[in-house]
Amino acid sequence: MNFKINHIQHIGIPVTDLKVSAAFYEKLGFQNVMESGFDFNGGKGMVAMMQREEMIIEIYQMPEKELDEIRHRKNGHIDHIAFDVSNIDVAFAELKNASFTIIEAAPVFLPFWKNGCRYFNITGPDGERIEFNQIL
Repeated sequence: MNFKINHIQHIGIPVTDLKVSAAFYEKLGFQNVMESGFDFNGGKGMVAMMQREEMIIEIYQMPEKELDEIRHRKNGHIDHIAFDVSNIDVAFAELKNASFTIIEAAPVFLPFWKNGCRYFNITGPDGERIEFNQIL
């Protein structure tokens, strides 16, 4: 692959109560540096980016009808690992041409951060999700 991966951008963790989880991470020295809503399957979810120095943890609460899956997980809740990329379109094209399994049909825009971001995910051999994300 020739596209540039800058660093791990964030680790995504689904939570059942965004406010409770944000308070937990704040006790660990993280600050809520970005909060936004998002649409999912006709419902509204919430996300917060919790940052401490160079580390970012994305905590997100799915719409109410989607929360049962999260509540019934027996093991950890880490959902994905995200890599920061300089050019999302180049990364998407290279991974598609290399026959990686890409979940989205094209990079997706989200109204996160000041100017938004674009991302897409691939799946690994055991079904793990790896996100490529460009903050705009």
